Amino acid sequence: MPKILLIEDDIAFCKLLEKFLIKKTFDVTIAFSAAEARTAVKNESFDLILTDLRLPDSDGIGLMSEFKNEYPHIPVILMTGYSDVNTAVKAIKNGAADYISKPFNPDEVLLVITNALQTPKEEEEEETETPVKKKKTVKKTTSAENEFVRGISVASKKLWDHIQLVSPTDMSVLIIGESGTGKEIIAKSIHQQSQRKNNNFIAVDCGAIPKELAASEFFGHLKGSFTGAISDKMGYFEAANGGTLFLDEIGNLSYENQIQLLRALQERKIKPVGSNKEINVDIRIITATNEDLREAVKNGDFREDLYHRINEFSIQSPSLKDRDEDLMVFADYFLEKANEQLNKDIIGFSPEVVSIFQNYSWPGNLRELQNCVKRSTLLSRGDFIESDVLPAEFFQIQKQSTTGGSFSLSENEKEAIIHALSKAQNNKSEAAKLLKITRKTLYNKLKQYNIELE
Repeated sequence: MPKILLIEDDIAFCKLLEKFLIKKTFDVTIAFSAAEARTAVKNESFDLILTDLRLPDSDGIGLMSEFKNEYPHIPVILMTGYSDVNTAVKAIKNGAADYISKPFNPDEVLLVITNALQTPKEEEEEETETPVKKKKTVKKTTSAENEFVRGISVASKKLWDHIQLVSPTDMSVLIIGESGTGKEIIAKSIHQQSQRKNNNFIAVDCGAIPKELAASEFFGHLKGSFTGAISDKMGYFEAANGGTLFLDEIGNLSYENQIQLLRALQERKIKPVGSNKEINVDIRIITATNEDLREAVKNGDFREDLYHRINEFSIQSPSLKDRDEDLMVFADYFLEKANEQLNKDIIGFSPEVVSIFQNYSWPGNLRELQNCVKRSTLLSRGDFIESDVLPAEFFQIQKQSTTGGSFSLSENEKEAIIHALSKAQNNKSEAAKLLKITRKTLYNKLKQYNIELE
């Protein structure tokens, strides 16, 4: 039975994690401070050390360095909030086996611990960069299987719940959201969690198809059926047979093309251009739009019967400004992808860049964030992305802060905390989210300002 030393000063959280690990057949010793941890390591032998990055009498990195000097064979895993991920990644380069981001995903905790325990001791001593490479390989596999990144915001959790609900069904799904919010990735995620996952996922940009060629693109054609048809062609419907057909920006289809599409969806049969033979197709339809199709129906630009056919279940794809807590989660993910694609090894973002990102409005949503991170990764020469490599628009457009819905700890700290608690009806977890700080930090601030809850 592997023996773990768990170092965490949040007693409630520590006990919760201890119970989880014991349930998973680990032998756990807990320490609430660095001093207690040092005593425990002297008195007992451990297979793994799991420590919080921030402790009352030390920081996790300093403590890790101590343990690595004295007990180099014991792997150390850091536990960190998303705001400290840059520090944690740097710690990996200095000898940490891995890190886990809070809030935890139980499967991730088990995977990271299992990987750390399986690492041969001599390999760990031999070269500190090996765990980094190993970690990247694990993540790369995950992102290749499914590019959908689960955020931590309320909007992201609602999105994930809806994806999980509708994926196993065969319902037609309409994804509604601004340009650049990742609608195709949502559609892929639905396909990958459906019973059709082993068959084709065909994505079509309806805005890029000339209306004269739409029938040929959707249903295929026979050689010689029209000028330029130099060979037989399979259409999107037949290519997606047994799988999923994703129609992006469906509102761009002409009225005539909408009629052709509706007929194919109703009859589940298609007829290639120039052919008299009908082909049966079994497909699931997922569509996406960045416009209000209900308004288009009212205006006569979109057929109402087609709208109801494609909208058995609708999913809202939230904009980046509606998921503030997810910003750095996505930024770190895009940085990891950029490092792989550009063969770079940037650790993270400077505090100034994090602040600039958080105050920018992101009109291009996730697509703009991904492009920005990739460009900045290419231009960066140091370990961190600094403000001098950001595009000019970041210094021209500032997010408009509204006094009613915006919370900041930079000024009038005590008043901001009281305001957030009031808005959250004294729910400390919700107040911490509004203030964009951890619950532990909020508890410390409450003590500092002698704020008592009624």
